[in-house]
Amino acid sequence: MSTRAGIVVTGTEVLTGRVADRNGPWLADRLLELGIELAHISICGDRPDDIEAALRFLAGEGVDLIITSGGLGPTADDLTVATVAHFCERELVLDTALEARIAEILNRLMARLRSGEAPVGAVDFDTVLAANRKQALIPAGATVLDPVGTAPGVVVAGTPTVVVLPGPPRELQPMWHKAVETDAVRAAIAGRTSYRQRYVRMFGLPESALADTLRRAEPQVDGFERLEITTCLRRGEVEIVTRYEPDAEPAYTRLLALLHEQHAREIFSDDGSTIDELIARALAGRRIATAESCTAGLLAARLADVAGASEYLVGGVVSYANEAKTELLGVDAGLIAEHGAVSEPVAEAMAAGALQRFSADTAVAITGIAGPGGGSPEKPVGTVCFCVRLSSGEKLTRTTRLPGDRTDVRERSTTVAMHLLRRALSTD
Repeated sequence: MSTRAGIVVTGTEVLTGRVADRNGPWLADRLLELGIELAHISICGDRPDDIEAALRFLAGEGVDLIITSGGLGPTADDLTVATVAHFCERELVLDTALEARIAEILNRLMARLRSGEAPVGAVDFDTVLAANRKQALIPAGATVLDPVGTAPGVVVAGTPTVVVLPGPPRELQPMWHKAVETDAVRAAIAGRTSYRQRYVRMFGLPESALADTLRRAEPQVDGFERLEITTCLRRGEVEIVTRYEPDAEPAYTRLLALLHEQHAREIFSDDGSTIDELIARALAGRRIATAESCTAGLLAARLADVAGASEYLVGGVVSYANEAKTELLGVDAGLIAEHGAVSEPVAEAMAAGALQRFSADTAVAITGIAGPGGGSPEKPVGTVCFCVRLSSGEKLTRTTRLPGDRTDVRERSTTVAMHLLRRALSTD
């Protein structure tokens, strides 16, 4: 590829790990979709010298485009625009039209605060406006990207072209799409290669088995060398991402056919859909409830992450203690005493209790040992029992041992539950 880019994520809170970087990975995906090679992602604190050093490093690597995120606010440590101006040898100038736009946004926000939509003390509008005026200072000749919040972005044409975006993902993501439409960015990425990117997602297949399949596919697929294939284990699923130029479509079609021949049972998506999206579609017209012990609400939260979940998600019970299983879900205390809280009979009883309590037609129950303590030779850490139960009488019960630490076990439990739910609904 002839077009290359680099990303600079700024913010001491990101550098120290207090805030996870969501912008770097998101921007990396958008660049790949555009056929732009990502050379580096740098994370640095809010010090101007460190930001400029990151910019100079990327420029020295010969990238065509640099994207920064963060440091566009009104506070003293928001210095990205000024640093980019210095790097690009541009003077900072006040954009009066932008200043008026920011004032309009702030006026609306203050009006909301004064109307009681949010608590506010005695704050003078002129004081707030003065504090935000620095956001209207931009590098001379730069293209302004309208604010999504109060912070505008800017695009500075040059070699390399620099795109300056805000830190909050809800502001950065829509602004990036505006940036790509600017003349400066279009010129910077004009030499990019057009690519298609396809996803295949599998569950229940080790990465080693997939690697063996891909090795055997290489001599069988004409044009295999033109497919850029990466695999990733994510949330207990294997994700295959394949990029290729449009005229290599026949090679991808053959590869996809081979994957289906070898792993028809494990493939659950080859059109980009996630398990969460598939479950949301399968639950249309249904009412689902959850009963969770070791996951403590993570499954209900995952179901609710998809927009429109209120159409099918009725509610859930976090029954961490045995008493909660008995009192909230009607699980017989004798059943717990006989089989233990982590057992298939208890998981089945929890699911039945959730169905009844919420008048649902679908229920999922999870009970397990997330660790690091609490395990035994018979039920080691990572042992988790699941039950999907339908009001029509069908039930699907499984026990598995999941690897990893406490966080891994809890998160992977939600993935197993989602796939059991998909299996149960597909046969209903």
